[in-house]
Amino acid sequence: MCGRFVSTTDPADLVPLLDVASWDPTEALAPNWNVAPTQPVSAVLERVDPETGEVVRQLRTLRWGLVPSWAKDRSGAARLINARSETVDQKPSFRRAFAKRRCVIPADGYYEWRPVPAADGRKAYKQPYFLSTGGLMLMAGLYEFWRDASLPEDDPAAWLATTTILTTDATDRAGRVHDRMPLIIDRDDLDSWLDPAGTDPADLHDLLHRPADGDILVRAVPTAVNRVSANGPELLADTPDPLGLSD
Repeated sequence: MCGRFVSTTDPADLVPLLDVASWDPTEALAPNWNVAPTQPVSAVLERVDPETGEVVRQLRTLRWGLVPSWAKDRSGAARLINARSETVDQKPSFRRAFAKRRCVIPADGYYEWRPVPAADGRKAYKQPYFLSTGGLMLMAGLYEFWRDASLPEDDPAAWLATTTILTTDATDRAGRVHDRMPLIIDRDDLDSWLDPAGTDPADLHDLLHRPADGDILVRAVPTAVNRVSANGPELLADTPDPLGLSD
């Protein structure tokens, strides 16, 4: 799975890099070295402009943890932070979004954990690892809009925009740390992935790739990452690896 990640690219830099046509600078998010479920994230997606009828590429702020449009409430968002790519076009929670509402979530990399057994008077603990390609990762995602029926439809507070990250079996270096990993969209495939007119499941699955073909960089990082409240570049500092999994 992908349960925490790092996102530090300035949204203003993503706009030209990813050919974004619509963006509200007041929604710009600060760099985040410890993005956790239910927190806001930057995502690139395409929507039809209701005034012109044209498809417009947008940079939007979404909440991580997908709430299906048919959900009775938003309470299950923290459980739907990931969608398994193998079944994403079959599961009720994801299949509509997979067909029409796809996005990418830019990230520097993501965290996974391995247990370290107790030894020499030291308690057992979980060692965090940072996995990356050394560049910007465009993690494949889906998004949904959920309406709070207790509020008027024209009330902005009535609408919640959420997202989830697609995952697959981890291989190579990543597989030594965890059995799942996020999928990415190559820059050359971005137009096809975001296009809401593309609905063929087989074609969409062909656009999904493992980062660096699964052979990504792995580094042990400080256990401070384990606290959701911890944030800052110091979370990526080099740390001795008790399990010898780092590159």
